[in-house]
Amino acid sequence: MAGSSGGNSGGKKKARIEIIPLIDVIFFLLATFVLFTLSLNKSGGVSGINLPASETGENREPSSVTISVTEAGTIAWNKDFISLAEFIDRLKTYKVQEPDGRILINGDEGALFNAALYVFDEARKTGFQKVFIETKVRQVGK
Repeated sequence: MAGSSGGNSGGKKKARIEIIPLIDVIFFLLATFVLFTLSLNKSGGVSGINLPASETGENREPSSVTISVTEAGTIAWNKDFISLAEFIDRLKTYKVQEPDGRILINGDEGALFNAALYVFDEARKTGFQKVFIETKVRQVGK
């Protein structure tokens, strides 16, 4: 045994699985999933709107137009903030393009009722029959 190095002479090396890089990859995928999920917004409205809760709320079909009323009373058309005059013009244009269109109104629970009622009234005056108010479902008994 002259000249032997004293290690595994001629034996098979065992494969090692390094766990630290595997944990890094798993945390990266988890973080990516969480950020992606947070960026999803079910409605086409402005993000950051805190919807009021309702026990009688129902699941809805996707709406063609979402009008948001923020807590400050500003109006947004599919995430684009607009003035009141532009709101009326867009309603009329949308009525010509989609005579049987659907309008979803989502308003912050801190928004003035008067602002949401104004949006609802103008949509009905323009001739839309399918005007809905978006809420989140409140758990029964809470």
